[in-house]
Amino acid sequence: MKNLSPNKRILVTGGAGFLGSHLCERLLNEGHEVLCVDNFYTGRKANIAHLMDNPYFEVMRHDICFPLYVEVDEIYNLACPASPIHYQFDPVQTTKTSVHGVINMLGLAKRIKAKILQASTSEVYGDPTVHPQPETYWGNVNPIGSRSCYDEGKRCAETLFMDYYRQHKLKIKIVRIFNTYGPNMAMNDGRVVSNFIIQALKDEPITVYGDGSHTRSFCYVNDLVEGMIRMMAGPDDFIGPVNLGNPDEFTILELAERIIDITGSKSKVVFKPLPADDPKQRQPDTTLAKNKLNWTPKVKLENGLKKTIEYFENLLRP
Repeated sequence: MKNLSPNKRILVTGGAGFLGSHLCERLLNEGHEVLCVDNFYTGRKANIAHLMDNPYFEVMRHDICFPLYVEVDEIYNLACPASPIHYQFDPVQTTKTSVHGVINMLGLAKRIKAKILQASTSEVYGDPTVHPQPETYWGNVNPIGSRSCYDEGKRCAETLFMDYYRQHKLKIKIVRIFNTYGPNMAMNDGRVVSNFIIQALKDEPITVYGDGSHTRSFCYVNDLVEGMIRMMAGPDDFIGPVNLGNPDEFTILELAERIIDITGSKSKVVFKPLPADDPKQRQPDTTLAKNKLNWTPKVKLENGLKKTIEYFENLLRP
């Protein structure tokens, strides 16, 4: 007879967010018990509503800047606003989430002897002078800019993880997440994929900042979640950091043109000044993930965009 009891008790902070909701669903599908913790600052109940009937899924409204006392086997720490509009709205709180919040989660992991994964970011590389970016690159970050609450906050979070590893022998994992897209993205998050899709579906001008020659690499959310799960399940002596992202590189203008083509939009591209400290290039070197995790992204940009566009079409439908 098949064992119906959950395999592990897993805490996902930021579990109602874009990435977190997909991770929660994947972990439940694998038979685990999932505790989703979110303060719903950027997370949305709509992202996890379809999971509520699962007896192994629990939701707790909580801000990780305050201590949390639960008993779990593993922790995925995804809590932190990840789009510039949201993390710049309250920059002090953003930094607190990556410092106080991370200290609280590391303290919890230490107390209950749980393995903990930190969702770091490609933003730790800043405006890179090395291309593509390997994990050995230390970055080029403005410590006093408008984006530094997020960039430096995530860098400090990695520091804290490493120090808990060295000082307390904590079981840690660090992944650096590059641009990710897919269903459950918020309509107003200010990220380039969601912005362009919404504008295209409404036949509004598509806003490109700069001349459109800046590059990004876009990873579909299912691929990203697969990488995180492989990292958590990997050998304890491989702690990272490891880049997770799609190494296929596109200019922002190319992205806009693809979205216009797929949606059949009447939108035209308009150009506006580039925001401060916006990286000119962003492409992960994923050699380490391929070698250590046997992980490479599978979903091509066009296929992922079609699924994401379908999601937003349903949201916009009257």
